[in-house]
Amino acid sequence: MEAFWKIRDPVPGTVENEFKKEHYRRIAYADKFYGRETTRQGWRTDRGRIYIILGPPISIDRFPDRMALRPAEIWFYQGDPDYGFPAAFNLVFYKRAGIGEHRLYSPVQNGPIDLLRDTLIIERDGRSRHLSPSDFEGIYEELFKLAPVLALNSLTLIPGEMVVPGHLSLASEILISNIYSYPQKKVDDEYAEKLLRYKDIVEVEYTANYIYSDVLVKIFQDPSGIFFVHYAIEPSQLSIVEFENEYIANFKIIGKVSDLEGKTIFQYEKNLPLSFKEDQLQEIKTQSYSIQDMIPLIPGHYKFDVILKNTISKEFTSFEKDITIPPDISSLQMTPLFLGYKVEKSSTPLEVNKPFYIENHQIFSQPRSIFLPRENLAVFFQIFGLSDLLREEGTLKFIFIKNREAFFEKEKKINEYQKKRNFLEVFPLENFKPASYEIKVFLLDENNKEILFENEYFDITPIAGLPRPWVFAKVMPTSKNIEYYFILGKQLLNKGDLDKAKDYLERAYQNNPLRIKYAMSVSDVYFRLKKYRKVKDILMPFLDSQKENFEFLKLLGKSCQSLSEFKKAISYYKQYLDHMGTNLEILNSIGTCYYLLGDMAQALIAWEKSLEINPNQEKIREISKSIRNKKNEK
Repeated sequence: MEAFWKIRDPVPGTVENEFKKEHYRRIAYADKFYGRETTRQGWRTDRGRIYIILGPPISIDRFPDRMALRPAEIWFYQGDPDYGFPAAFNLVFYKRAGIGEHRLYSPVQNGPIDLLRDTLIIERDGRSRHLSPSDFEGIYEELFKLAPVLALNSLTLIPGEMVVPGHLSLASEILISNIYSYPQKKVDDEYAEKLLRYKDIVEVEYTANYIYSDVLVKIFQDPSGIFFVHYAIEPSQLSIVEFENEYIANFKIIGKVSDLEGKTIFQYEKNLPLSFKEDQLQEIKTQSYSIQDMIPLIPGHYKFDVILKNTISKEFTSFEKDITIPPDISSLQMTPLFLGYKVEKSSTPLEVNKPFYIENHQIFSQPRSIFLPRENLAVFFQIFGLSDLLREEGTLKFIFIKNREAFFEKEKKINEYQKKRNFLEVFPLENFKPASYEIKVFLLDENNKEILFENEYFDITPIAGLPRPWVFAKVMPTSKNIEYYFILGKQLLNKGDLDKAKDYLERAYQNNPLRIKYAMSVSDVYFRLKKYRKVKDILMPFLDSQKENFEFLKLLGKSCQSLSEFKKAISYYKQYLDHMGTNLEILNSIGTCYYLLGDMAQALIAWEKSLEINPNQEKIREISKSIRNKKNEK
């Protein structure tokens, strides 16, 4: 409920929510004035609903109860074309039976006859006759004699629309439909979907503070052969606080990659603290900002979820994307086009990895591909599986399309590009007039036959200036860093590819065998491969050296248990409990080890402790009962 009102607050920075205040004022007004003629509350009546949705009308024409005319009102409104309304429109309310509450009139569903109380016509010669319901012109003429304005609105609610009696005003029906859907159109309900999606992940104090954002996600292969997912998030607002003469914000990025069956392949958290001086703050107020990051990922098809939290203001935004890392790059294929508004080339290789930085080129881009005529358009893509013949004889053809016709073309031989799979072309936009464009890139073989194709859309804006965002990027180590073997190895392990996972994690461990997370990860692979002595050899040295992470004791105990070294397993399990606290799985494992050693008393102690924590363990309960019964028999 708090989020519902907060997202509709027209001035979020103030204590009072003006929308909420006005909404409840309208409800109170509707209850007071529109519930008088019915047993229902005023907000439930047609007039009450319209008043709450649209507010007070600019004017009201009232038609009181007459001999041949039902009581009616015409409310006049000015419309907002952005929400599908005409520039001006009327709404008619009338009493169907001449008494009770006013109902909303529809020219399509009702018709002029519903506004007349009596269709008995007295002719000049004194004779009388009843109008037939199918006599549309006669009914309209009679209504026009009594109330011309009401008669006009009986045919259409939209001033200026020409409708003759007997024909339907579909525009009026669409208008009424748009009015009832107006609250949904006026506020995007994405916040509610996000709130429900992440309510078990995001802390309570964040849930009412969802902010909208634009997102850009691109995938490129690094020269090392590693694929990286590059992404940029542009939130709709930046909330900061003042602290010791600085203005600060702190972003936490929480990401998850899962396969199409929902299995988690990779999870991570990153922090990005920001601080600004007074002069920087003034600049930022006039610009958007872009939070950028990148992650390495193994081949496959995935769901990519990211939550971005501002821990200072307790706001969050998020996105979900379907992404694919090519499983086989030996076959000929082209990546989607990546469009940027600026390229900066570095003379020397960076000692770090940065989002959207590809082989000495930093490409600046935004989710919405909008450019100024004075800017350049950078077009980047990668091609995999190029044969030697294509490298020498192949051609890239660039075609710009405007209004479905070719506007500009350029061809370039592939052998003119220095990089083997990276292709970057920059086009000045000075001759591109404001409009919507499509760019198509074709790969042509030695016979100029089209064999690959990708396209993208962009706009040239007529406005004089387009403020580009401040970029805050999370920097990563270079691709040579051993950490990537660990990250990719863990992903392969989570995916269930033990052989490849072992290769990656062994390299990480061999590079730094004293790092506990490397040792534990490679031990996890060996344990799953049932190489229990390898696990012991790797983890035993940490018994004396490890002071913080004691999870390795669980794996060490499980390996000893698998080797039937039950006393050692019990020792490691108990050390684990001493450091990590009570654990159901470990208690059950201790009970099993004692049981296999023939020490039923100690097994019973461990299992009964386990049952105290979780009584719903039928197998443990049955075997414990059996031990107690045998003990009682003795």
